[in-house]
Amino acid sequence: MDALAHSLARSPDLFPVALDGRSGAVAFLPLSEAAYAGASFLDSRILTPHTAIRTWPWAEIASAVTASGLTERVDFIFHIGHVGSTLLSRLLGRHPAIFAIREPEILRMLALTPPGVERDQYLGVFLKLWSRTFNQDSRSVIKATSFVSEIAPDLLARPSGPRALMMGVRPESYLATILGAPHSPSEARMLAPQRMARLNQRLGTAWRTETLGVGEIVALGWACEASALVGAIARARDRVHVLDFDRFLHDPPGQLASAFAHFQVAVTEPDIRAVLTGPDMTSYSKAPEHAYDAALRNAVLDDGRREFATEIRRGLDWIARAAGEHKSIAEAVALFG
Repeated sequence: MDALAHSLARSPDLFPVALDGRSGAVAFLPLSEAAYAGASFLDSRILTPHTAIRTWPWAEIASAVTASGLTERVDFIFHIGHVGSTLLSRLLGRHPAIFAIREPEILRMLALTPPGVERDQYLGVFLKLWSRTFNQDSRSVIKATSFVSEIAPDLLARPSGPRALMMGVRPESYLATILGAPHSPSEARMLAPQRMARLNQRLGTAWRTETLGVGEIVALGWACEASALVGAIARARDRVHVLDFDRFLHDPPGQLASAFAHFQVAVTEPDIRAVLTGPDMTSYSKAPEHAYDAALRNAVLDDGRREFATEIRRGLDWIARAAGEHKSIAEAVALFG
């Protein structure tokens, strides 16, 4: 085993942060266990002017991973966006049996790569790299970016038999959340063309975004992402656990215990209590320096419902029409209804 293979096999402290789609070169950076735990996004946002990046050609990385004897051993959190997936990842990662990895940029890139031999080769190597943990008794759980759900059926069909949490909320709650938050409606508009293209391809429709109001655009986002989860559940039903974030906030101990159980982690009531009384439940998961809790989220929802009642109704009507025409959207409504 050469030096690179030995280094990759030893621990996850060399993290693959970027893949050059043209040359195949892979950029790695040193990342401590504490840095993994602190990062909300494992992408360019973790880089600083002092970050020491090393790059290797794809052929060397593929060869080194083969020589290292690494195996795939990774589970997933898939979600529709803005439904507490980062919070759940942080909470689960507090237990030594789970090594939480949040939104690796390369996985996002591969989700946008056309299916085929090239994507399969990349996935085979990177899933092994993401399977490395600091504790040999722990298992990696990747919290994916929402649109990675588009390839969730392929990921769940891997021979390693990964398990997954599928996170969402009912349409009305999602609409109130997005419309009531300061920047989320702008994000929804920005993502609308991509989401519409994905939904059209999946359903065989030719819908357009140009005539949609803001409530309908947010509804489109829910329908696109939630129906993607439905497709993934059909591929691996016995290895999927659906978690409604509103229900989680109503019963954090019970819902968190069920999430741990799904990932086959034995926990006690004191374990759950210790996790839930830590800093995560009172801070904004994507930016922990800011305070955020269930009460503040409820205030955002109430504001959204008051200010955008008409748009929420239009969005719900759009989803109802789409569900009447397409089984996967109807199943998504039933899943989180």
